[in-house]
Amino acid sequence: MSVIDSFDYQDLDAQRVGRFDFGINTTFIVYRLGDTIIDAGPSNQWKYVKWFVKNKPFRQLVLTHHHEDHSGNAGAIYKLTGIQPRAPKATVEILKRGFRIPPIQMLIWGRAGRAEAAPLPEDLRFSGEKVVVIPAPGHAKDMTCYLVQDRGWIFTADLYVASKLKLLRKDESIPTLMHSIKKVLTYDFDIIFCPHRGIVEKGKVRLQAKYDYLLNLATEARELDRQGLPLGEITHRLLGRENLMSVVSGYNFSKRNLIASCMRVDPTEVSDY
Repeated sequence: MSVIDSFDYQDLDAQRVGRFDFGINTTFIVYRLGDTIIDAGPSNQWKYVKWFVKNKPFRQLVLTHHHEDHSGNAGAIYKLTGIQPRAPKATVEILKRGFRIPPIQMLIWGRAGRAEAAPLPEDLRFSGEKVVVIPAPGHAKDMTCYLVQDRGWIFTADLYVASKLKLLRKDESIPTLMHSIKKVLTYDFDIIFCPHRGIVEKGKVRLQAKYDYLLNLATEARELDRQGLPLGEITHRLLGRENLMSVVSGYNFSKRNLIASCMRVDPTEVSDY
């Protein structure tokens, strides 16, 4: 079973792909704005991404970070077209040496082979339009957002995805993610292009809602911790029981991870901007 859906938004076109359709976190959208493709999609969907790549000419492939759903076809696109992927410096280094993928992610997205990416140009442009490069770690150390400032469009990688998180990977950091959201919110934009959620109108309002949700969750978690409740009880009170994804991922994704990371948030550092 594969999910295939092509759509347009003004002069942008996009292809949603995925081996499974178990919600937004199991499908992925490859975007193309003019001469630039943003992210390469998962390797197990290469035959569909290949069609998208060949369907219309482009001159630039830009990656937001190294995760396998974003970079999986970077090497294949390079081999097919001769267009070398461009990426943040940290992403270039990770793709060169390779990285481990947990089994559940391998099942959903496939492998991510090593790729010879080049660093982003100092003056990054999408079809001649100036792009502001915004490092946004938290979900991944190398994650980066791309703001097309004159349009008020922002490609947010996995910074947004949803206004409310229920699960978190072990290697993610809520304090760092909140600092990244806080930084991105200082820019002007209206439309978010999320590779999982899709096109999000009133994007700044929606991203602010996510920030507020995480701040409230962190405040509640810290208060229950101050009262002496154990982590498991705090998690159950605030988010309920773990779900199937927690179990099948070996708790690499879990509600417990989210609450534990929220408890490391210092409200005095993130509450105002």
